[in-house]
Amino acid sequence: MSDRPRLLPLLGATRHGSRDAMTCLYRCGNACDHPVPNTSDNTYFGDLVEGEVSRRGVVRAGAVGALVLGFGSTAVGALAGAAPAAAAPATPVVPEVGNPTAPQRGVGSGALTFKPIPPNQLDTLVVPNGYDHHVVIRWGDPVLPGAPRFDLRGQTAAAQAKQFGYNNDFVGVLPLDRRGKRALLVVNHEYTNEDLMFPGFTGLDNLTVEQVRTAMAAHGMSVVELERVDGTGQWRPVGQGRRPYNRRVTALGTKFELTGPAAGSAWLRTAADPKGRTVVGTLNNCAGGVTPWGTVLSGEENFNQYFVGADAAPAELKPRFDRYGITTAARYPSGSRKWERADERFDLAKHPNEAHRFGWIVEIDPFDPESRPRKHTALGRFKHEGANVIVARDKRVVAYMGDDERFDYLYKFVSDKKYLPGDSWVARKNNLTLLESGTLYVAQFAQTSAAEIDGSGKLPADGAFNGTGRWIKLVSGNRSYVDGMTAADVLTFTRLAGDKVGATKMDRPEDVEPSLLTGKVYVALTNNSDRGKAGKPAADEINPRNLNKHGQILELVEDRGDNTAESFSWSLPIVAGDPADPSTYFAGYDKTKVSPISCPDNVAFDATGNLWISTDGNALGSNDGLFATAVEGPERGHLKQFLTVPLGAETCGPFITGDNRSVFVAVQHPGEITGASVEKPASTWPDGDYAKPGVVVTWRLDGGPIGS
Repeated sequence: MSDRPRLLPLLGATRHGSRDAMTCLYRCGNACDHPVPNTSDNTYFGDLVEGEVSRRGVVRAGAVGALVLGFGSTAVGALAGAAPAAAAPATPVVPEVGNPTAPQRGVGSGALTFKPIPPNQLDTLVVPNGYDHHVVIRWGDPVLPGAPRFDLRGQTAAAQAKQFGYNNDFVGVLPLDRRGKRALLVVNHEYTNEDLMFPGFTGLDNLTVEQVRTAMAAHGMSVVELERVDGTGQWRPVGQGRRPYNRRVTALGTKFELTGPAAGSAWLRTAADPKGRTVVGTLNNCAGGVTPWGTVLSGEENFNQYFVGADAAPAELKPRFDRYGITTAARYPSGSRKWERADERFDLAKHPNEAHRFGWIVEIDPFDPESRPRKHTALGRFKHEGANVIVARDKRVVAYMGDDERFDYLYKFVSDKKYLPGDSWVARKNNLTLLESGTLYVAQFAQTSAAEIDGSGKLPADGAFNGTGRWIKLVSGNRSYVDGMTAADVLTFTRLAGDKVGATKMDRPEDVEPSLLTGKVYVALTNNSDRGKAGKPAADEINPRNLNKHGQILELVEDRGDNTAESFSWSLPIVAGDPADPSTYFAGYDKTKVSPISCPDNVAFDATGNLWISTDGNALGSNDGLFATAVEGPERGHLKQFLTVPLGAETCGPFITGDNRSVFVAVQHPGEITGASVEKPASTWPDGDYAKPGVVVTWRLDGGPIGS
C-alpha cells in the first residue's frame, strides 16, 4: 500500500478547473468566460501521424552547462559583524562575473534525497525537514532610496513607485561578485488585486484615480541588491545606504524602446508616439529568464484586460483584437482594470494601436539602472509567459517561448548574430543586440499512436506519448514566410500567423526552459478544461486528455542536438495529477513513490540538471507547491514535492542559485479567495495581519546543496 498522503477537497469558489473566481478576475480578466481566441479550423500538424513527417536521427546534445548563476561554489565568509562593505560607485558598471548562466562544479551529487512534504492547506510556507526559509522582500518594502514606510491606508502612486510592487512572479538572481556574497534580485510584478490592496474596497468602479495610478505603479519589475547572510543559503536586501543598482520599472512612467522589424511600423504608431518607437510601461509581466550576457527577459502576458473601447475601434482591427482576447462586443468588458480613468491611452476607441504595443518580450539590464528597457518585436507578440535562452553550437542564441492560452502555440527564435563570450565592451555591445534580429518559428507536432488516443490519458501500446515535429518559419529578419502578411504583420499579430501555417494547438504552453546540460527543452503545459468539449479540438497524443484539469510536461529534443534545427522529437515524461489515477504518467517510475502534482506552470534547473516545477491552481485540493525530479537516469520521473506556499497562493519562480545552496520562489496572491478583503483576509501570510505577496529563499540548515 502506498504511503502517499490522501488528497484534500477543493476550497473556495472555484471556476474553470481549480482557480478561485477572484484570481480569474484579477489575473487574466476572466479569460475563460470569453470565447477561446483561437477559432482557426486549419488541419494542424497534430492531426497527422508520425509517418507523414520525415524522422531524422536524434543525437543527444553535448554538455553546454547548466542554467544556473555563476555563484562561487566555495563557502563564503561570514557577513554578520563584519565591517560595512565599501559603497558601490555612483554610476554602476557591470561586475566582472562572467556568464551568469555558466555551469558550476562541485555543487552536489544531484541525488534528490529530501523527504517530500505532504499535500496541505496550511497558511504558511512548508519546507522539508532540515531546511529553513525566510521572506527576502514583500509588497511595500522599500526599493529605492528615500522610499517611505509602507502605509496601507495612505498608499500613493509616488510611494509605490519606490516600493516593492505587487504579485511577484518571475525571480532571477544575478551575481555581483565571484565569491557569491552579493547579487541582484530581479522580479516581475504581474498584476494587482485591489480587493486585497485597499481597505474599504467596494469595486473597481469606485476606485479613486490615485488608487488606479497606485495599482499601475505596483505593476512592472523590481531590481534589488542582496547580500548573503553569514555564509549560508539565506539572502537579504543590502542596507539603505548601498543601493546604487536598485530600480523600479512600472506601468506608470518607465519608457521602453521598441527594437526589431516591427518597430516604427504603422501598427505601433500612436498620437503620443508618431514614430512607433517608444512605449510607456509594461503590463502583466509573468515569467522570464536570465541571459548569458547578464540581462533579464520578461514576458508580457494578459495585457488584453487593461484595454476598453475595442467595440468602437476601426472595423479592420476588430478580428485582430478578438484573436488576442480583447473584447470587441462591449465598451467595458468584464474584468477590465479601469485604467482608462487614469490614462486615456487604454481606451482603444481613442488610441486603437496602443494595445499592439504590449504582448512583447522585454529585456532589462539590471546592472545599469539608467538604461532604457527594450521590447523586442523580433520575438513576436502574443501572451508571453516568458522566454529562456540557450547558446547553440554555432554561437547563435535560441529563445524558447510559450503562448499561455487555451489552444495556442509554442515558439522559438534563432538570432542572426552570434554570442560573444566575455565581459569586454565589444562583447557586451554585441550581445545586447542579439534579440533584435533573427528567425521566428512556431511548432507543429506529429504523433506516433493517433488511433489509440481516446481522451482518457491511456498510455499507447508503445509505452509512451511521443512523436516528431518541425519548426515552421514565420519570419526571418524583414522577410515574411506567411502568405498575405508582411514581416511587421507577422510579428505584431503572431497568433494569426501561427493560425495560417497550421501550428499545433496546445494545452496552455507556459514556461519553456532548455536544459543547458543536455540541450533538451522542457515545456509546462498547465491545463485545458476546454479540450474535447463540443466544437473544440479533441485530445491528441501531445495533449492526451480531454477536459484536461492537471496538465503535463513536454520534453523536446532538437534534431542532431542542435537547438537551431528545424525538426525535433518529443515525448511527455510527466502527465500530471494524482499518481493513483491511471491517466497519469511519471516517465515509467513507480507511481506509489511519486508526489501528486497538478497544473505545472514554471520550470527551472539546478546545477546538476534536476528539473524543478512550480504549480498554479492545484486541482487536487492542496496548496500550490514546488517539485523536483531527475530527467536523466534511473530516477527519471521520481517527482518529489519540496515546498508548499500559503493558502490561496501560487508558486512562482522558481530560481536555484548556481552553487545549489539557495532556492528562491515568489509567493503570488496569498489569500486570493472569494470573499477575502484587507479587513477579512483569507491569509495572513507572511506577517500575521493581512496577505502580502513576497519572495522567499529556502536553504539547507547544514549548508549543503539543495535537494541532496
